[in-house]
Amino acid sequence: MHTVPRKALLLALAASTLALAGCQSLSSPVVRFDRQVNYGDAKAVELVTNEFGSTDLQMIAEKMTGGLLETGIFQGRPTVTISTVKNKTSEYIDTTNVMNSIQTALVKSGKVRFTRSIGEMQQGVDELQRQNQSGLYKQNTTAKVGQMTAAKYQLEGELTSIVKQNNTTKDVFYKFTLKMFDVQEGTIEWADEKEIRKTSKR
Repeated sequence: MHTVPRKALLLALAASTLALAGCQSLSSPVVRFDRQVNYGDAKAVELVTNEFGSTDLQMIAEKMTGGLLETGIFQGRPTVTISTVKNKTSEYIDTTNVMNSIQTALVKSGKVRFTRSIGEMQQGVDELQRQNQSGLYKQNTTAKVGQMTAAKYQLEGELTSIVKQNNTTKDVFYKFTLKMFDVQEGTIEWADEKEIRKTSKR
């Protein structure tokens, strides 16, 4: 009977283990969790830094939405479109996110309808062309060109900031301004502002 040397057997087992470990690492990578993650209250006041944050966005959206709905200007569910919202601060701030929150709250109120914004218009044009020019759809089911509803009002806004700091204190003042124009007449039918001041000390 031929006996395999103990040293050779150990080497073979070690090689098999390494090969198996290599296969496992390729097929199912090991995920390590270095910190504990918990859900928090999305409406809780966020004061991690004095830069623009989620609480600022929520306060602005609530103020603008409340102001628009209180005016009574939305009689008969008029159509509104969103134009530009300029970020004039030194931070990167997604102003589209602010307007999305305002738009969502207004749509939920049932008092206003929104048409596609300038940034969203191309998707609408592409879909109309696809339905009418691709030859894939029944003619009596396609959306007709030239039937879009025009906006009666247009929302335009801007976000500005003033930053002051010394060796111990940093003060940031934000101001969000929103205006609603009558598209046909070019007049400002509504305007409001929300001011936010955030101070941090070392």
